[in-house]
Amino acid sequence: MNNSYFLKILLSTLALVVFSYTIFVFQKEGTDLFSVFFSNVKSISWSGQFNLDFMSYLMLSGLWIMWRNHFSGKSILIGFAAMILGIIFFAPYVLILLAQEKGELKKVLIGNR
Repeated sequence: MNNSYFLKILLSTLALVVFSYTIFVFQKEGTDLFSVFFSNVKSISWSGQFNLDFMSYLMLSGLWIMWRNHFSGKSILIGFAAMILGIIFFAPYVLILLAQEKGELKKVLIGNR
């Protein structure tokens, strides 16, 4: 059993848990995510600080995807998808990379560099 096994389990679990949670929130709250998200940021509260910090992580993950793939058109689309959909998209993306790169984390992180 190699170290990437635990990473694969973690990524799979995170994606499934957040996806399931999202379904319940969608059923309860509807699709009004962005107005709630940005009103929290504008409120200058801990909830807003958390959302701003989280948005920064989402941007970083999207920019990493773009950088890793040399800012190709496809990578820009994938990067924006990761920024919007979060771990529901990002975790499967990393799982695919792990499979393509045969578990070599250096290749997963930096791609063809």
